[in-house]
Amino acid sequence: MSGIGPVEPDGDTRPLDPPPVVARSRSGPRTRMPRRHRRATAAAFLAVAVLAAGALLYLTRPRPEPPPELRFPSQTTSFRYLYMQVRDTRTTAPEFEFTIQALAESDAPVTVLSISQPYAGLSLTSRPATPLRVKGGGSRKIAVIVRVSECGKVPRNAGLPFVDVTLRNTRAKEAHSYILGARYARDLSMALKVACGNGFR
Repeated sequence: MSGIGPVEPDGDTRPLDPPPVVARSRSGPRTRMPRRHRRATAAAFLAVAVLAAGALLYLTRPRPEPPPELRFPSQTTSFRYLYMQVRDTRTTAPEFEFTIQALAESDAPVTVLSISQPYAGLSLTSRPATPLRVKGGGSRKIAVIVRVSECGKVPRNAGLPFVDVTLRNTRAKEAHSYILGARYARDLSMALKVACGNGFR
């Protein structure tokens, strides 16, 4: 056979397709959490739940009502006139004595700091001496000694006489006037007449 023809390729010279890539799972075999780790995790969740429940109970707990505010001492203290004693004034300076009872009407104690009266011709002292304490819910007798320094400055007839008392409790210190009643006014007028005799002007 003569002549040169085209060279036939030796076999199939087309490039071969690359082999398909087979995807492989990267997860591999499953691994299980160790038992002690599971217990620790469960315990942590339980602790958080207990704390949350405790916080909820604390925030929603019933709260007691605040105690009522303590009242002023004049609102919880009263004075009662008991009796008068007139002394023989022929050999002593004119004076007489009357007894009152202080009552603390609340559970809080009260202190009587001073006792006075509005008349310039009279001066007062007490037995026991002020300041004196009256226990809460209790009472205490106080003898008040009245000395007449100048009869011309005391009233001939005491209409509605009162005593000025300074009180103190844990809330406040307060001055207050107490009218001791008609019997005290009558006894005071009689005592002044006896103490001063004809000394009234």
